[in-house]
Amino acid sequence: MAADHHDRDSFGTDRDQDGNDGDPRYRDEVFARRVSAGKRTYFFDVKTTRSGDDFFITITESKRIDEHRYEKHKIFLYKEDFGKFVAAMHEVIRHVKDELLPDYDFRGLPDIPPADDTEESRHDGDRL
Repeated sequence: MAADHHDRDSFGTDRDQDGNDGDPRYRDEVFARRVSAGKRTYFFDVKTTRSGDDFFITITESKRIDEHRYEKHKIFLYKEDFGKFVAAMHEVIRHVKDELLPDYDFRGLPDIPPADDTEESRHDGDRL
């Protein structure tokens, strides 16, 4: 795609190749990473709050539906939840890697710290 190419996602929102949708509810982007994964692209963006005094992360999955449409799903992650989110992500990846697919070669997967068996790390694991 050309750098100035814009598409519409499945919600009818203009979205450029970097995942920016121009929605005024989303604040200024101060840092971003894009991960291409086949038909899906993931966008990790750090944005400012309305006041400009704080920051939050958006994680967007964008999936091409057809030549001109994308389906997107967005998660807003606030600083007070970073630790819980990362701990849960590590826990589920560790489970898949160690228990479900121990013979799979997870290329590019960084080292995940060993499980912390404190009550905090098991926060809501029984809800599933």
